[in-house]
Amino acid sequence: MMKRLGAEFVGTFWLVLGGCGSAVLAANFGGEGNPLGIGLLGVALAFGLTVLTGAYALGHISGGHFNPAVSLGLWAGGRFAARDLLPYVVAQVAGAILAGFILLQIASGTASFAMDAKAAGAFASNGYGALSPGGYGVTAAFLCEVVMTAMFLVVILGVTGPRAPAGFAPLAIGLALTLIHLISIPVTNTSVNPARSTGVALFAGPAAISQLWLFWLAPLLGGLLGGFLHRMLDRE
Repeated sequence: MMKRLGAEFVGTFWLVLGGCGSAVLAANFGGEGNPLGIGLLGVALAFGLTVLTGAYALGHISGGHFNPAVSLGLWAGGRFAARDLLPYVVAQVAGAILAGFILLQIASGTASFAMDAKAAGAFASNGYGALSPGGYGVTAAFLCEVVMTAMFLVVILGVTGPRAPAGFAPLAIGLALTLIHLISIPVTNTSVNPARSTGVALFAGPAAISQLWLFWLAPLLGGLLGGFLHRMLDRE
């Protein structure tokens, strides 16, 4: 179990450092319109690549969840033991917080770094209303996070099942997360992962922390829905 929890810690650390790091350090590098900045597409790819590489590197140890909503959805889908849920979630959140802390140390290493805690997407945080990149309200944000997380679990459970082609699961999961980000970055800055949201919100300031409830509730609900949906569809 300690090796499994260590893998979840490291994998979630990598996801937050790579995904959120790309948003904080590289999305607008050089200013708006600069060709060196990776933009929305680059950030979406970065999140997908962190999951893809992390799953290939660590999935054989812990299953490569790196996300409390995924762990809960796998339980709902009959693929994960309830007794392991809390330890996995603790390891995932701890890894995410360490990544947020290290990212802040890196980002603040230049005199040009400044964080407006009241701005949408501050320090790659998630939000709705004034903190949504596109100004989307709480209902749209909640619905988006529930549906995106549910579909993420449908993909995960489908590609890791016994009848799926062997060896391709991390690739499909990484591409699914990339697609989810392409859809939902304008709405919530894309969470679908309570650990990812927590890891940066704690350093983004009170505004992001005050909205953190949604990015626990909606992804966890979506994970449950996705797990139960796949279990119903895949029943023989």
